[in-house]
Amino acid sequence: MLIERLFQLLFWSALVFAFVMASLHQPPSIPGNPGDKLLHVIAFVVLAGLAAFAYPRLRLVFIFAGLAVFGGAIEVVQGIPQVGREPSWADWLADVGAAGVVLLAIGAIGRGRSQRVTHSERS
Repeated sequence: MLIERLFQLLFWSALVFAFVMASLHQPPSIPGNPGDKLLHVIAFVVLAGLAAFAYPRLRLVFIFAGLAVFGGAIEVVQGIPQVGREPSWADWLADVGAAGVVLLAIGAIGRGRSQRVTHSERS
């Protein structure tokens, strides 16, 4: 239970951090100058992983849907002229693609573990 609380704290902190960074007119530069899409992928890989560990009883499809909505909200905010950013469907697709890959992998690993446990209990 304590580990879930820790992951929940990390998840919500990362979510707020991602939103703030995406909403800044001029976000801070990052060493190596990774591309915008790579930053989106990294952010949503981290968010998806943290969310899955923070809320292990929540179906992964709901986590995916929540992250897809969050990615869309970021793009809507970036479309506000005062923010000074440009919304992008490609950014949103990078977000949902990264989250989807991570959550599919977690689901496959979890399914494999449950099948092994069930099989070993029968033996």
